[in-house]
Amino acid sequence: MAAFQFTAIDPMGKEKKGVTEGDSAKLVRLQLRQQGLIPLEVRPIKQIKKNRFSRQHAMSQSDLTLFTRQLATLLNAGIPLENALSACAEQTEKDRVRQIILSVRSRVLEGHSLATGLRDFSQSFSNLYSATIAAGEDSGKLDQILEQLADYIEKQQAIKQKIQQAMIYPAIMTLVSITIVIFLMTYVVPKMIQVFTSAEQTLPFMTEILIGFSQGLTTYGLPILILLLGSIALFHYFLRKHLALRRKMHALLLRLPVIGRFIKIVHTARFSRTLGILSSAGISILDAMTTASNLVSNIPIHEALRKATENVREGAPIHRALRQTHYFPPMSLHLISSGESSGQLEAMLLRASNNQDNEVKSQIDTLLTLFEPLLILIMGAIVLFIVLAILLPIFSLNQFTG
Repeated sequence: MAAFQFTAIDPMGKEKKGVTEGDSAKLVRLQLRQQGLIPLEVRPIKQIKKNRFSRQHAMSQSDLTLFTRQLATLLNAGIPLENALSACAEQTEKDRVRQIILSVRSRVLEGHSLATGLRDFSQSFSNLYSATIAAGEDSGKLDQILEQLADYIEKQQAIKQKIQQAMIYPAIMTLVSITIVIFLMTYVVPKMIQVFTSAEQTLPFMTEILIGFSQGLTTYGLPILILLLGSIALFHYFLRKHLALRRKMHALLLRLPVIGRFIKIVHTARFSRTLGILSSAGISILDAMTTASNLVSNIPIHEALRKATENVREGAPIHRALRQTHYFPPMSLHLISSGESSGQLEAMLLRASNNQDNEVKSQIDTLLTLFEPLLILIMGAIVLFIVLAILLPIFSLNQFTG
């Protein structure tokens, strides 16, 4: 059976869209009429243009994790692949997810491999995902590989969520602080300026700076904001278009005291885990290293890993090639070395990535611990400057009056 996307009218006169399976469009129309629906359009999903499956219609990470875990459980229970895919499609309540799963199932029923069906939806299933599935099918360990993929996706999602949650409080504090400063500079300070001007007294240097900044913000605030946003957008554009500029930016980030260490740990942990999954799936170590390095977005680290892959191709041990990159922590290198010598490389790679994931969480806590008091100190200094700049001329006015 093939997957079909339909548009129909229900008994209440409302338009309904969905996905179903059938041997032909004619039979699908008959099924819809038997359900009390009036079919308006029925067409095979495989005929839908690929641009309909843009990023906004792709599976989310949580949907992908759930699908992978469910498929692994069903296959491990001995259920045939096409039946397992059908069960996963019935389980989900999201039409776009059901549409993708049934489309993949249609490809499987046509005689294609699961990996081939997944490659048709590259926005939902990454190259790593498809390549690992292909290796699992070749080795007969598809259910085990799916379990490992589900663990991998869950860990990546957990790290991403932890970073997002860690940034919520600092982001709110920053927004509130900037709002307070803008309110003081555009509403409170101008009123105080009128008092100082009417008194015709000599103002302290600190107050003159505050008045100048307030007048500049009031007069040119909007143009400055537009210029700032335009500069950020222009810099982002050039960063995407020019590899050399992006390389310099990535190298600069790696040299920052705390952030640089955090970036190294995140990327090397991703490389180690991907390499472990691919190796356990039966992919050759050179192909696994090439695929894993392609998932590293930081250019200097990516280039160092590609060089390490070439060194392994020439006969160097993996741990020695990775040590020469100067990005991997000693603990990970020792674990990889132990795995090579004992023949348990895949297990040691996964253990190394777990160790680095724990360090990532520790680094996030450290960054958050440093950022919060630093932000409080900065905003406290700004507010103190404003208060002193306002109070000093008032004290001087009282002394003059006295």
